[in-house]
Amino acid sequence: MQFSIRCLVNGNSPSSLRWNLRLKDLVCPCLPLAKSEQVSQIGRYSRLTRFLSPKVSDLIMSGDSDEPLRARRSEVTVVYVDLRGFTGFTETAEPEEVMSVLRQYHSELGRIITEHDGTIEHFAGDGLMVLFNAPMPVENHELRAVHMAIAMRDALTLLSATWRKRGHLLGFGVGIAGGYATIGTIGFEQRLDYGAIGPATNLAARLCGEAKDRQIIIAPRVLAKIEGQIEVEPLGEFLLKGFHRPVLAYNVLSIRQDALTQPALTGVDSVASVAMDR
Repeated sequence: MQFSIRCLVNGNSPSSLRWNLRLKDLVCPCLPLAKSEQVSQIGRYSRLTRFLSPKVSDLIMSGDSDEPLRARRSEVTVVYVDLRGFTGFTETAEPEEVMSVLRQYHSELGRIITEHDGTIEHFAGDGLMVLFNAPMPVENHELRAVHMAIAMRDALTLLSATWRKRGHLLGFGVGIAGGYATIGTIGFEQRLDYGAIGPATNLAARLCGEAKDRQIIIAPRVLAKIEGQIEVEPLGEFLLKGFHRPVLAYNVLSIRQDALTQPALTGVDSVASVAMDR
């Protein structure tokens, strides 16, 4: 029996080639199985890689985890990011230019999210939400989330300089919150996403909305978990929509040098800068 996987994943990027090879490994050992079962496996893996890193997708497909995508309650760290000035930009720029900026933006953030084993909860326009500690457990997920945010800040600082040369004044802000949420797949059979529902998701989005250019604003719960590993500056209290009490917030300046050797970060492919210009 011959079975071609040449066109299962479009594109020639290293990640696409890696996924194709993984799909081949999944299909070839089970050639005696009915073709419908093979197609089912391929479809499942393809859906997983839409919102999970290849590493996590491989772990799930290996069968070493116990139904990681089923709905359950879990502690998560939520990172929400978007661009400053994007709405004004879309009002004056040509649609093709907006799409070009978004492609660069999503490509850069997607690479960093994959390197840090984050899970894309959703993205819409310039807004993007990433989960840590779901669907698979991640050691010291609060620190890993902050490390990813700093890597994003560094990358977007360079990218925004390129946009500025084209006349686009775009900045970048991040909000990070933690807490318990209900996580699992949502949608219908032909269109499934992985999502989280809980106060932490709303808080991360609200903090992101308060962030100025290059600010990474974290909630007190996140700071309490990694206080000795990062440098922050207090921003005072914010009155946030949907929250009855003022929320204390802190801007992340850097990760301390000794924290970069933590097990949670040793597997990360790229190391974010330890400090930023004040």
